[in-house]
Amino acid sequence: MAAAVVHQLPPRQTPTPPPQAPSLSLNTSALEHGAVPNKHLPYCSPGPAPFAQNAPATPPASPPTPQPEVQTCSILHPPDAHPKVSASPPVFAIRPSTLLTAIHQSASQELPEPKHVFPWLHGLHPENQIQLAFFTARKKTLRNVPKCFRGLTIVQAGGNMTRSKVRGALAPEEILSSEPGRDDTFLEVDPREGFSVRNFQIQAAKIATVSDLVVYRDDDVSEKELHKLAKRLSRAQNTWRVKNSFGEQELPRFHVFIVSCPFQKFQKENPQLVAIDSKGQSREGPLDFSKNVWLGPTPDSALCPSSSEANKEPTFDIFIEASDLTQPPEARLLNRVGDLSLDAPQRLEFPSSGSIMPQKWPKAGPLDPVTQMCQWIHSVANPSAMSDLDDETDQDGDIAMRTLQPRARKVLIHCTDGYTESSLLALAYFMYAERVPVHAAWLRLHCEKKRNFFAYSSDVALLSSLQARILELSPGPNDGIAGCLMEEPAWLSRMDGSLPSRILPYMYLGNLGHANNPQLLRAMGIKRVLSVGEPISWTKGQVESWEAKNLFCFVRARRLNVIIQPHLRFAYELLKWDEVLQKRRGLPVRREMDWATIAHEIAAMNRPYSR
Repeated sequence: MAAAVVHQLPPRQTPTPPPQAPSLSLNTSALEHGAVPNKHLPYCSPGPAPFAQNAPATPPASPPTPQPEVQTCSILHPPDAHPKVSASPPVFAIRPSTLLTAIHQSASQELPEPKHVFPWLHGLHPENQIQLAFFTARKKTLRNVPKCFRGLTIVQAGGNMTRSKVRGALAPEEILSSEPGRDDTFLEVDPREGFSVRNFQIQAAKIATVSDLVVYRDDDVSEKELHKLAKRLSRAQNTWRVKNSFGEQELPRFHVFIVSCPFQKFQKENPQLVAIDSKGQSREGPLDFSKNVWLGPTPDSALCPSSSEANKEPTFDIFIEASDLTQPPEARLLNRVGDLSLDAPQRLEFPSSGSIMPQKWPKAGPLDPVTQMCQWIHSVANPSAMSDLDDETDQDGDIAMRTLQPRARKVLIHCTDGYTESSLLALAYFMYAERVPVHAAWLRLHCEKKRNFFAYSSDVALLSSLQARILELSPGPNDGIAGCLMEEPAWLSRMDGSLPSRILPYMYLGNLGHANNPQLLRAMGIKRVLSVGEPISWTKGQVESWEAKNLFCFVRARRLNVIIQPHLRFAYELLKWDEVLQKRRGLPVRREMDWATIAHEIAAMNRPYSR
């Protein structure tokens, strides 16, 4: 059973976020007039007032939990079982297998209750009177550093995160100060000014201060540099502990460890820990969604290795980038690229999702650019083994020669984020290759191929207008054109092009349009709806068919390539709720990503909108 969380989606402004600027500095100690956090985020109306006369103006506080304060533990503490490579400051050494065990242990422990780590995680700078007054005015002890949490933070010596990246790893500059005279201290990330309950950008640095730190190196970084960074981190831990320990606030001791083996050996023995390998190739890999055709982000094409043996990914022959600044390629160019791709990789561009407006193309005449592109991709990805020349002898009695067709080319359709701009071409090609109508392509790509994508209403209209021609020319299974052109479902005409995004196997994040399209939700297997901040406009019959117990009303969010709106504590409580659901199912607690990594990724999505 799946559930959907819905939100209000604003009109499209740009097809994708602007290119990411250099990482924003988190060090607020040197700022005289820092920007007010979130002042550039778009304003979202809270919606109409609750219908009930006695309903509270704000949602009630989370109910108290009976669980006592739980101290998280780690196999790295105490560190006496591990060899000490430096006595002052203390640094210890561990094997990659020990790091793997520590990560698994950290992911299988319950997070502390929100009341034990908040409001500290919000960021409580002693000079930020607005933040302090809101969170700690009635109880000063809320400023204290939580003692119930022992995290695990991985740091890459060298800081080149485009390669040799362990999952969840941070660069040194994300947690250490670079100010002269303060390079052995942690960054001071609590905001000095303004008020915000969405400080996702400071979470990784804050968690690092209450974590054991594991440092590893890229193969281009020397052993000396690895030890130098580890000692800096150890001194920063001691400085931070002395600064924040006072009275009864005696903080736990945290430790620094190094993994000194070469990264090549590290990734070979522990591939499940690697996010980006030593060649800069993402370990996730592109999606193989049709024979010899893949979908993925642009870095997969730019950094594709010369051999597929290392990471079991194909070497692509043709790269097709979806862009809103290009025109459809002409047939002559396509034929030329197809020929050249036999000898060397070739690159093409095609208009992105939302870039081609619906229009009428004559049935008799040249193909429209979308169908032509699909036909060409299929021809290079699936050439026939031999030509269809006759075997009859000619007038001289010679047997006609049969011409061998070129080998199949491997094609990657890509864009910056891997799903937004390439959705139009991906949907059109899936229709063509599989001979399926528009609505089936949308559902099968999402439900069968497990691919989140973001298309637009103009894409729905465009592909609907081209559907008959695409299916007529399709080389897919011939079940009869009439069967393919079945009556389209009611939900298609009400869809804005996008589908709810799968954020957990049983949970989706969507917008108000999705919530008001119950037929679409049922087609996706979604049976429960949580509407956050916006009322849904269902008919009485629709409400009765879903049962009242499956309809709820509360928070709002935005998704995919736009700003994530839930506040910090709500996002943390979602992780706690996932723990509750796992235990209800009789499963052990297991997180795919830790809190710091989730917050770090949300901050990265928000960064293009920050100024």
